[in-house]
Amino acid sequence: MTGKLSRRDRIKKGIRKRLTGSTERPRLSVYRSNKGIYAQIIDDVQGKTLVSASSASKEFATKGNKSDQSVAVGKLIAEKAIAAGIKDVVFDRNGYLYHGRVKSLADGAREGGLNF
Repeated sequence: MTGKLSRRDRIKKGIRKRLTGSTERPRLSVYRSNKGIYAQIIDDVQGKTLVSASSASKEFATKGNKSDQSVAVGKLIAEKAIAAGIKDVVFDRNGYLYHGRVKSLADGAREGGLNF
């Protein structure tokens, strides 16, 4: 791998060295593709995904630009997490800059009631 992907992979490994999701405080992981944005809340101790949401899912109906969709996905993941009894999470930006769509998703999750 060369270029952007290897750089992001290197950054991602550095982040994951210091950041793990526990049962009390699971990890909110973000993946950003060209078409959509995806979020998962993961318990790294058990190795299980507890809650997930994406702009490609059937329950997601928001139209608009990608930033608007990111805010809506953040609110959706927060709503699902609170329903599952999760209030506090650790934010994993997955090697992406905390800017644009990633920041919009984080802001939407905070608006929805998640603490990180």
